[in-house]
Amino acid sequence: MTLRAIALNCSLKSGKGAEASSTDRMTGLIADALTQKGVAFAGTIRIADHDIKPGVTSDEGKGDAWPALRERILAADILIFGTPVWLGQMSSLAKRVCERMDAFLSETDDQGRGPAYGKVALFAIVGNEDGAHSITAQLGQALIDVGWTLPPFPGCYWVGEAMGEVDFKDLPKVPEKVDETVRMAASNAAHLAGLLKERPYPGIGGIGKDQ
Repeated sequence: MTLRAIALNCSLKSGKGAEASSTDRMTGLIADALTQKGVAFAGTIRIADHDIKPGVTSDEGKGDAWPALRERILAADILIFGTPVWLGQMSSLAKRVCERMDAFLSETDDQGRGPAYGKVALFAIVGNEDGAHSITAQLGQALIDVGWTLPPFPGCYWVGEAMGEVDFKDLPKVPEKVDETVRMAASNAAHLAGLLKERPYPGIGGIGKDQ
């Protein structure tokens, strides 16, 4: 049984011709840790490079890039959701992704299970101001509501000195605590995703049938 992971980078900067961002570095650390657990990595989607229309459906019409991205995201077992901290909050692009996933609530099967049921999410958060804990709480609530499952220690983050000029990507060495959290999050996520793939949530009316 092979598990697959995919990453979202919700940096406000386009990746076209740009150097790697701090969010790239954090999502990359998690992806590397997952591959060490036998999880295949399907790459990173840089949200700023795609025209994701505003809305709360899975297809907002002509020119909307979300339907194809949604398919790629749901083909994976583990989602690495990366966002920078801006004004103490997740980026506007991260919020847009959450808004588009709202459609999952009405896209259920005959047992009431949405598209993200049985799939695991981790968070990669970086910035030079406070906000990592509140973003973890906001993202956690949003993704749980639309069907994702969170393992213990889902949030991997680094927050630099307030109003500082040092970015995570420029650190000469990954801090020990960040490395430890990344490895624990990856281990928990791979374990949980494996369990859910072998034994999916039963949904409404399914409790007891597989016991």
